[in-house]
Amino acid sequence: MLLNRSASLLYLYKLSPPPTKFFSHFKHSYSLLLSNPSPSPPLLPSCPSFSLPRVSFFCLNPPRQRQARPFATAISAAAERKGTDTFFADEDVSWASLGVSDKLSRALYSAGIDRPSLVQAACIPAILSGKDVVVAAETGSGKTHGYLIPLINRICSAHDDSLNTVPDQESIQSQRIFLVLCPNVLLCEQVARMANGLCGDDGKPLLRVAAVCGGQGWPVHKPDILVSTPAALLNNIDPDKRRCLEFMRGVKYVVLDEADMLLCGGFQNKVIRLLNMLRFDEKLLSRSKESVSELPVELESEPSSHFTLDDKEDLQTDIISEGEENYGDVHVDDLAEEVEAGSNKRKDWRRVRKTYERSKQYVFVAATLPVNGKKTAGQVLKQMFPNANWVSGNYLHCHNPRLKQRWIEVTTETQVDELINAVKQGFKSKATECRTMVFANTVEAAEAVANILLKANIHCYRYHKDVSLEERSLSLTDLKEKGGILVCTDAAARGVDIPNVSHVIQADFATSAVDFLHRVGRSGRAGQFGLVTSLYSESNRDLVAAVRQAEELGQPVETAFSRKRSFRNKLKKKGLTKVRDLSIVEESVF
Repeated sequence: MLLNRSASLLYLYKLSPPPTKFFSHFKHSYSLLLSNPSPSPPLLPSCPSFSLPRVSFFCLNPPRQRQARPFATAISAAAERKGTDTFFADEDVSWASLGVSDKLSRALYSAGIDRPSLVQAACIPAILSGKDVVVAAETGSGKTHGYLIPLINRICSAHDDSLNTVPDQESIQSQRIFLVLCPNVLLCEQVARMANGLCGDDGKPLLRVAAVCGGQGWPVHKPDILVSTPAALLNNIDPDKRRCLEFMRGVKYVVLDEADMLLCGGFQNKVIRLLNMLRFDEKLLSRSKESVSELPVELESEPSSHFTLDDKEDLQTDIISEGEENYGDVHVDDLAEEVEAGSNKRKDWRRVRKTYERSKQYVFVAATLPVNGKKTAGQVLKQMFPNANWVSGNYLHCHNPRLKQRWIEVTTETQVDELINAVKQGFKSKATECRTMVFANTVEAAEAVANILLKANIHCYRYHKDVSLEERSLSLTDLKEKGGILVCTDAAARGVDIPNVSHVIQADFATSAVDFLHRVGRSGRAGQFGLVTSLYSESNRDLVAAVRQAEELGQPVETAFSRKRSFRNKLKKKGLTKVRDLSIVEESVF
């Protein structure tokens, strides 16, 4: 309904006569506006799957008459589930039963987190095992605490152990740092808040947490948890080689939140570079341990100085040979700049380098994780971390049964009225304060929608890239505390946790499956129920039919799963326009 490119006719809207043209009447526009509510029967899917080579699987639930999915779907903590709860693990699954310490369990209870979710019950034991883990689960399933809890538990346990031993120089220098990489500032701050929310019996956070993003500089005191964007981290460690070396050596746990976004597009080169730097440090440390007995005592405190420039080139070749050659520059020069020539103790490293001793753990978290394609995030992870354990939610890439869907096809005459009616409906159906998110495809379209609502005397907040970070943060705070309507672009579709969003409206239909899944995932979070209203035009009828068909069959929306192609182009390529004749039954208004 709204735009895909530039200006919108929504600015010209007047409340009295209905408009005679679509809000966005541009070539190749993918706007969607609805008219008659067309329903679909309740959906309770569990998705199909395909197998991954050399990947360990965990399951949350047994499959329901479908093919197996590429990621796991059930574990012992949530084995045969015959109840209707699609969020929480069984009542007999406690934090303690998952391996969480008493101190952290008390912190969780104090924070109001009494029970683990299904996803948390699956990923916490996997992460506590010390192996690399990929967590791919639907939005609102508890993934953030799913990786915070086990890694905080490991650091706290290490701290407690150090209190019972006499600290030596090595233990002082080898501080364990938990690094979290996020795609944007607001998500960094959100993760930091959640980590700070886990407090000990004295009311203080269990660990020191620092966020390095936006205008925030490097922390004065070494944190236990560092949350940053890739660009901000590189900007702070690149100019200072000593800081870079010390930081890379101190990092023991690495998490990529929204991994599918970080491993593709504009983030890819920076993230792959950081991963290669971290793995290079692992190789240096592993090699130094093998040769440390033959080194002079004065060199033992500087493992990075044990290697020649030939060693640096050797290790760089090794990193590239492990399947990372197509995913960014390695740039290990930054770490090896202080390498001293003259060491002849090479120990034939070439024959053992691929079985080097691991000293860091990597966790990758995503709500959408495409695997079909050589350069998708899933394929990148399979090549770089072939032995990682994969944990998947039951409704990854699928319809969430806690969400009720309304599909409304609109014309130029009905689009504005349908939009206003959809916004008002959420408030009529709720006795308490309601939170509604209205999505548009572009900044111009979002502004046009906001202007329409304001002219209809409906107050709303705005959230898009042209709004300052301060205003966006304030809008989110007001929405959480007071309720209301947030008109936004897909900038608000990822990672932003707004509790109790009861209604999501697509004023413009999403142009990709990834965006669609993240948008609808803003509602129905943490075991709650929600409503999604999607407005679409006649030009998008085939696209909507394909999405609904996937929902009815309990299949993932794989037919349009691409960041670089629109739903429309993908559907044409797959020859799915035959779904035009799919019958659509009218659905009662929520």
